[in-house]
Amino acid sequence: MNGLTLRPVDYGHPDVALLEQQVQLEYARRYGGGDDTVLHPEQFREPEGVFLLLSVDGVATAMGGWRARESDGANLRDGDAEIKRMYVVPAAQRRGYARTLLVELERTASLAGRWRMVLETGVLQPEAIALYTSSGYTEIGKFGLYSGEEASRCYAKVLTG
Repeated sequence: MNGLTLRPVDYGHPDVALLEQQVQLEYARRYGGGDDTVLHPEQFREPEGVFLLLSVDGVATAMGGWRARESDGANLRDGDAEIKRMYVVPAAQRRGYARTLLVELERTASLAGRWRMVLETGVLQPEAIALYTSSGYTEIGKFGLYSGEEASRCYAKVLTG
């Protein structure tokens, strides 16, 4: 992957804001509206989280982060790390960038002492579901803002090492 850089950035970084607008438009296209989950930059600052920006030849191409989560009394557990805002621009999809991001998110969460990665996605994102299930994620009970939505799906993977 020539010209590829993957680095932690603040969730408020201008390139992240640009990609955030794009992913919200994609959510609106697929689901009829954006994601209403409230996220704050401090949720993605070490040791409580990380936000990564992947650039190709200096162009912001993909992003994703994790934030610390604790037990909700149902499907989240103490020590969980939740993936948020995984996104690859359409022109760069199917090149392995999402998998590269995912591996680094898992690695940094494990190094931060998190033992399980969790996420919420939807049935209208089959490519996301395929990425996660092919990476060892299994479906769990729903959690979060969209736990009552029929189209919502939640997944988890125990982190090693």
